[in-house]
Amino acid sequence: HGPNNDGCDPEYSKNVHITNCLFNTGDDCIAIKSGRNEDGRRVNIPSENIVVENCEMKDGHGGVVMGSEISAGVRNVYVRNCKMDSPNLDRVIRIKTNTLRGGFVDGVYVKDVEVGAVKEAVLKVNTHYGIYANQEGEFMPSIKNIYLKNVTVENGGEYGVLIKGREKAIVENVNLEDVIIKGVEKPESVEYSENVNYINTVINDKRM
Repeated sequence: HGPNNDGCDPEYSKNVHITNCLFNTGDDCIAIKSGRNEDGRRVNIPSENIVVENCEMKDGHGGVVMGSEISAGVRNVYVRNCKMDSPNLDRVIRIKTNTLRGGFVDGVYVKDVEVGAVKEAVLKVNTHYGIYANQEGEFMPSIKNIYLKNVTVENGGEYGVLIKGREKAIVENVNLEDVIIKGVEKPESVEYSENVNYINTVINDKRM
């Protein structure tokens, strides 16, 4: 539970299977990466075809996270049959980048996930990520094709869906199907994104 101690960080990685693991960390439980800034663009190996299943996440900044070091991109991440539950788990699914990191995320598929408590958001997409000095550059990120299906959340915290895209980098094709989220302060906060597609989804007992 010290600082900056992710549970598992696949980087420049292909065909990864993470299964039957328990994560209880002071930072992200699983953070998928593909290089930071110029190093990532030089190596230019996306992380792709990553399966996370039958895992349990307790404390952490995020359950399954992409970023922030994704300058070579991430595609095809599958999360299924997982349980997440802790008042100290900040987000269930998290994507974080900025215009110094750039990169892309294309294809995140989340299915059959049970969530007890989560603090900030069930899904958070942030293209303005920064805890350091100026994080603005010339590399616009691309984030698209995110699917959550059959996800149940008992205590959703602040937001069901929290998206902060950019005027020049609209977040595309976010989908929630058969999702039930209870106990959130605000169902969604969406900036510079296509409308989220809600199919048979209920947040705070209200069909979206």
